[in-house]
Amino acid sequence: MTKKTRREFIRSCSSAALSMLVLRPLHALAAAFGAGGRSPGTISGHANIQVISGEGGRPPTASGFEPGYIGLHRSGELKARGEELREIMRSCRLCPRECGTDRLDGAEGFCRASSKLEISSYHPHFGEERPLVGKGGSGTIFMTNCGLRCVFCINWEISHEGRGDRYSTSDLALMMMHLQKIGCHNINLVTPTHYSPHIVLALDTAAGLGLRLPVVYNTCGWERVEILKKLDGIVDIYLPDFKYFDSEMSAKYSASAATYPKMTMDALLEMHRQVGVARPSEDGLMRRGLMIRHLVMPNGVSGTGKVLGWIAENLPKDTYVNIMSQYTPTYKAAEYPAISRRITREEYADAVARARKLGLSNLDIQGSPPG
Repeated sequence: MTKKTRREFIRSCSSAALSMLVLRPLHALAAAFGAGGRSPGTISGHANIQVISGEGGRPPTASGFEPGYIGLHRSGELKARGEELREIMRSCRLCPRECGTDRLDGAEGFCRASSKLEISSYHPHFGEERPLVGKGGSGTIFMTNCGLRCVFCINWEISHEGRGDRYSTSDLALMMMHLQKIGCHNINLVTPTHYSPHIVLALDTAAGLGLRLPVVYNTCGWERVEILKKLDGIVDIYLPDFKYFDSEMSAKYSASAATYPKMTMDALLEMHRQVGVARPSEDGLMRRGLMIRHLVMPNGVSGTGKVLGWIAENLPKDTYVNIMSQYTPTYKAAEYPAISRRITREEYADAVARARKLGLSNLDIQGSPPG
């Protein structure tokens, strides 16, 4: 059985197959977790984002494991870093675009995000890497908008069109708490870069409410090292893409992001410095480390061989690398002949063979693509 894509999973959540699950609006969570004694109306005015509620309690944790953000919360450092990141939004430099927009004044940056946190959905996700999913699922929170803006984005309704709703950091903290309560194994923040201040401040609140799950920073890989350093000790698992090796390709397919290869390489080195090699605990769950994703694209657009070669040369050979086979020509990909088809079995087999030849030993290898 092949893995579902993120988009397919989101759509499946509204299907009849889930009709037996109970859906609870966010305001109900405020009462469940106390939310500082505030009424549901002051926590959230939205009932249209819902969560999948089921049986389960606090997920099992490895003996002796404590997320890094807990100590930072106790010392007050977590909140301080959140405020530092928030100030950067005044002339926004959170992502490599460094557009300089005053998002705190309500203006939208290149990513189309303002000072307001926007979220599309949150739920247990069973289509992520196995060490993140376990039995209870990865507690995935899909952030709206994006600074990279790839023409083949599979979640384009969220990242390009801004499909989602506005929430406070208190709301985000309650989402995290609910995902923990129903048995998710981690908090998986998808496309987090432009909302890093909101995330850190929400983590500070959630830590005070009893959150103890590892935090997954699920990013396109195109990050500023200066911002990543402010996340040191906060993020437990980095889950970045390494999309392109060639700046010409990243500029063509990701809104003139010619700096993508170099900045992503620098970001990966910093992520590895912070969290090291990803190795699952005895129960098979990942709680710390760097997990790299590389999407094999048709006609060598992503530079797979060179990407894998760089990883083998610059990171430990047992670095976790997910070689992804599910490229689908969605959104505007049909307008670009080189990426207007799915990859072949041969293209994927070549990628896997290259990784093995390079001595990469911690590979997540998917089923062969159709065709």
